[in-house]
Amino acid sequence: MTDKLIIFDTTLRDGEQSPGASMTRDEKLRIARQLERLKVDVIEAGFAASSNGDFECVRAIAEVIKDSTICSLARANDRDISLAAEALKPANSGRLHLFLATSALHMEKKLRMTPDQVFEQAKLSVRFARNLMSDIEFSPEDGYRSDPDFLCRVIEAVIKEGATTINVPDTVGYAIPELYGAFIKNLRERIPNSDKVVWSVHCHNDLGMAVANSLAGVKIGGARQVECTINGLGERAGNCSLEEVVMAVKTRKDYFGLELGIDTQQILSASRLVSQTTGFVVQPNKAVVGANAFAHASGIHQDGVLKARDTYEIMRAEDVGWSANKIVLGKLSGRNAFKQRLQELGVAMESETEINHAFIKFKDLADRKSEIFDEDILALVNDESISQSNEQYGFVSLSQHSETGERPQACVVFTVAGKEVKAQSDGNGPVDASLKAIETHVKSGAEMVLYSVNAISGSTESQGEVTVRLQNSGRVVNGVGADPDIVVASAKAYLSALNKLQSKADRVAAQG
Repeated sequence: MTDKLIIFDTTLRDGEQSPGASMTRDEKLRIARQLERLKVDVIEAGFAASSNGDFECVRAIAEVIKDSTICSLARANDRDISLAAEALKPANSGRLHLFLATSALHMEKKLRMTPDQVFEQAKLSVRFARNLMSDIEFSPEDGYRSDPDFLCRVIEAVIKEGATTINVPDTVGYAIPELYGAFIKNLRERIPNSDKVVWSVHCHNDLGMAVANSLAGVKIGGARQVECTINGLGERAGNCSLEEVVMAVKTRKDYFGLELGIDTQQILSASRLVSQTTGFVVQPNKAVVGANAFAHASGIHQDGVLKARDTYEIMRAEDVGWSANKIVLGKLSGRNAFKQRLQELGVAMESETEINHAFIKFKDLADRKSEIFDEDILALVNDESISQSNEQYGFVSLSQHSETGERPQACVVFTVAGKEVKAQSDGNGPVDASLKAIETHVKSGAEMVLYSVNAISGSTESQGEVTVRLQNSGRVVNGVGADPDIVVASAKAYLSALNKLQSKADRVAAQG
C-alpha cells in the first residue's frame, strides 16, 4: 500500500451531470489544462459512449494532457468499453473506468438482472477491457447499499480478471463516515486478493458528508484514491469537494500521514475557472475557496491574526492561491502581456486571429474598467469563444430605458443563424424587458428556473456575471454572460442558454 493519496478528479464527467452544467469541448479542454497544472493524478474526461460530443472531448483531452492519467467512464458492455478505449488511444496514460450496479434495488429495478447475471457481466466486461488497456478501474454502482457477501464475490472476481483499481461508490450519499470506513475495511479484509488493487472512494453529498465519508474511507478503510470534483460540483447535492479533501489531508498530515502530488496554489484558479464556466457560483462561506474563507470579521479574531496568524488560521491563504488575486493587466498593457496571461491561465486559442479578437475586447473592457483581474479575463475569453463558435444566436447590442413611475423598455439586436434581428418589449425592469424582447422573436417556450447575478470582483466597477437556467422538454441548461452592464450580461446569458437548448447532442445519464 502506497503512502500517497491518489486524487481522481471527475469534474468533467460526474460534475458535468449537474443540471445545466454541460460544457463545450473548448471549455473542457481549458479545465483539463488547469487540472493538469493542479497536478491531479487522474482526470475523468467524460463518458465517451454517451454522445459523439463526449467522445470527441475525451479524445481531445487525451491528445493534449501529458502529465495526468486520462480516464473515460464506460458501462460494463463491449460497445461502451470499445468506444472509451478508442477515445483514449492518444493518451500518454489512459484508464478505463467500468461501472455496473450491484445493489439489490438497482439490479431489480434498473438493470432487471439477477445477481448471477450481474456477476457474469462484471467478469466478462473487465476481461474484455483488460485486452484493450492495462489500467482498469471497476465501480460497483450503489456499492455501499449492496449486500456485502455479493459485493465481495463480484470484487474478487473482477480483480482476478485484471482490474487494477476498485472503487466503492456511495452513489446516493447515504453513508455515515464511521460506517462507510468500516464497510471498506471489511471488504478489504474479506477479499483474498484485495492487496492486488488500489482501493478508491467516491461519495456524494446528499447528507452533507461526502468529504467526511471519503476521508473515513481513507483513514479507516485504507483507500488510497479519492474521487472528487472542483467546488464539489455534481448532480443533486454534488460530489466530494477536491479542495476540501486535499487541504484536510495536507493540513492534518499528522493524522493521515499521506503524501499528495497536488500543487495546492492552483486550487483557487481551478475553482474560479469551473465556477465561471458552469455558472455555478461558489458560496462565500465555502471552505478553502469561498470569498470569506480567510476573512475575519470578529475584532477578537482580527487582533489575534494580526499578532500571530496561526491563532485563527490553520492554512495560509497563499497556499491555495489567494495571493494570486492581484490586478494583472490594465489599459496600457500590450498584446504580448495579454497573450502571456492567457497562457498562464491555461487558455489556448487556436489562431492569432482569435487572440486578436480577444485582445480587442480586452482593450474595450480596460477602457470601461480600470482594474482587470484574472476572473475578468476568463469571463471575456468565455464570451469570445461563444461568439466565435457559429452558435445559432449571438449578442450584438442593447438599448433600454427605465425611469421611476414608467414601465421599462428594451430593444435588443442579436443574430439568428448569422442574420441580425431587432426585438423590442417592455417589462417589470430593464432585465425583464430585455429577455422578453429576445423571447418575442425566438419563441423558445422555455421556462426560466434560475436567474443569478454575481460580481466577478469586489467593486461597483466590477463586471457582472449572470447565470440563466432554462428548462424545456425535460432539458435543463445554464447560460452564462458577463459585462460591466448587468442588463447586457443578462441578455448574453439568455442567448447562451438558448444556444445550449438548440444543441441536439444526446447524453446517456451515468452514476458512479
